[in-house]
Amino acid sequence: MKHSMNQQTRRGRGPARRIGRTLAFVLPVVLVLSGTLAVTRVNWSGNSTDPVLTAADTSVGTPRAAKRAPQDILRDRLLTELQEEDPGVALTHLQQAVNGRPSLAKHCASIARALGHAAVRVYGPTRAQSYARPVCDTAFATGVAAAHS
Repeated sequence: MKHSMNQQTRRGRGPARRIGRTLAFVLPVVLVLSGTLAVTRVNWSGNSTDPVLTAADTSVGTPRAAKRAPQDILRDRLLTELQEEDPGVALTHLQQAVNGRPSLAKHCASIARALGHAAVRVYGPTRAQSYARPVCDTAFATGVAAAHS
């Protein structure tokens, strides 16, 4: 009787043991292959315009890049648009960004004021005021007025 009991116990562990052994073999292979594929996707030369991360990309590991808040990135992008195009385009994109990402709404007024200040520097107070619209209430116009006074 004891012999038959040991066989049943061993049979009960059989499928679980086979699955465990299979995983023990397959999992490291999968990890090695995925790591190899990840390494091959990195552009090690650093001379590509491809959006794939380059190995020489220094902005990724720096603490400064990690500290940049979304509202700061948006403000900088909109200030560039204001200089390259006009304040109307920047204000439109600000409104779209706030509509698309409601968490930016609390920063909308400060970004619009910054755009107003920049518009006065680039276009002068009269022309800058002509671009005012009710994005983030009247924050853009407030920025223009503050920069002018």
